[in-house]
Amino acid sequence: MSAALHTAGDLYAFGLASGARSGLRVRFTDGRDEPVDLERWLGAVDGADESVIARVRGPVLDIGCGPGRHVLACAQHGIDALGVDISPAAVAEARRRGAPVIEACVFSGVPRAGTWGSALLLDGNIGIGGDPASLLARTADLLAPGGRVIVEVGGPGTATRRERIRLEVPGAHSGWFPWAQVGVDDVGALAHSAGLRGHATWEADGRWFVALVAAA
Repeated sequence: MSAALHTAGDLYAFGLASGARSGLRVRFTDGRDEPVDLERWLGAVDGADESVIARVRGPVLDIGCGPGRHVLACAQHGIDALGVDISPAAVAEARRRGAPVIEACVFSGVPRAGTWGSALLLDGNIGIGGDPASLLARTADLLAPGGRVIVEVGGPGTATRRERIRLEVPGAHSGWFPWAQVGVDDVGALAHSAGLRGHATWEADGRWFVALVAAA
């Protein structure tokens, strides 16, 4: 890929097609950067993911499903699940693997609103749009009464912040776009503002998760 400005969607598609060889990374405005864990996203679920699947109740909506590994894992457990992602490349890859997914934004066009037993915000997807409070409120609207959202968060001491990031591969980068990071210490306040209550918090293989429940 030539040295140029590309859309984030193009770079993400390149990363999905090339895997770890793409060198896809996230750059923060303060200069930090970190690799995008494509190998994990493109692989099968691991023990930490299984700890999430064990706590869902169907039907399950996987928000920002990417290549669809959580949707496929739900199906393997006999749980009705649907993935939603705005990336055409991610949707195509998930469908190629046999996962039922749709190309849509979580803030519009999600089917069966108000009927989902569980929603997933994993792999950093609580950061979508850079406004986790609004994202949690929207997710709560999609749940059935008493439904739950399982959120992957940063560990204890992780600062909650809204920021701008961009995607990079050697010789190319995207424009900046809004994102957010949420630490486990701050989930309670965000959940309350979205009409959700805390249900469980756990750590698995160094990853942290919180289950939040909608009013019955």
